[in-house]
Amino acid sequence: MKSSRSDAALPPELADAFDRAGDRLGPFAGRICYFAEIGSTNDVAAALAPEPESFGTVIIADAQTAGRGRRGRTWFSPPASGLYVSVIVAPSRGAADPERATTLLTLATGVALAEGVERASGLSPAIKWPNDLLVGRRKLAGILAEAYGDSVVLGYGINIGPMAYPPELRDRATSLETELGRAIDRGVVAAETLSALAARYADLVAGRFDAILDAWRRRAPSHRGARVVWDTPAGPQSGITDGIDDRGGLLVRVAADRVERIVAGEVRWI
Repeated sequence: MKSSRSDAALPPELADAFDRAGDRLGPFAGRICYFAEIGSTNDVAAALAPEPESFGTVIIADAQTAGRGRRGRTWFSPPASGLYVSVIVAPSRGAADPERATTLLTLATGVALAEGVERASGLSPAIKWPNDLLVGRRKLAGILAEAYGDSVVLGYGINIGPMAYPPELRDRATSLETELGRAIDRGVVAAETLSALAARYADLVAGRFDAILDAWRRRAPSHRGARVVWDTPAGPQSGITDGIDDRGGLLVRVAADRVERIVAGEVRWI
């Protein structure tokens, strides 16, 4: 397995799992950079994104000192406890519908992570719009997408062991090992999530958007019938989720005759 600009050799658990995955890794098999500890995998990927050959580059860290999630939140990233990955993609290049492929990228990534986790562990996490993986009401994984020109850095963190999150978050976070009651092979989780991402990315480029949206809806029970609150310039607004549209916007019914479409911002689930 090729490694580039890494500070350490790819650990055997990762190298062996990637070798077994073989062609299923698609564009993510060629350039894998591993770091024992780094500030943020997304930051390293962002520095590489302008390079002409950066597409498909994978950055993996055993620990992050400045991991982050959406809206500037810190992503707790201690060593040997989670899976911290960033990949460089370019959905606007060569896609049947570049604009829609870019719009649905985060949802496609959520589907892929859920599918990869299920293949690796047997656990089937739910998706909460737009990009969190949950078990019950506790967060298992998160996704952060950041655009750099026509490239997008997709970062994701998956809690593997219970040390992946602080004790005070125990009521809001969980891990694969906590849910399964046994150890889990991080290499297998890494390989299966990347191979699932390769397959769903192929769907995006080919314009198979209905397949992505249907899969997302099946794994997101709260996209209908859940009460949510979000902030507007006029103050907090609330309503009941009423599905997602064909571009991934969350639809919320706020009155019998009025539905709001949310595409960004913070949504709080009650």
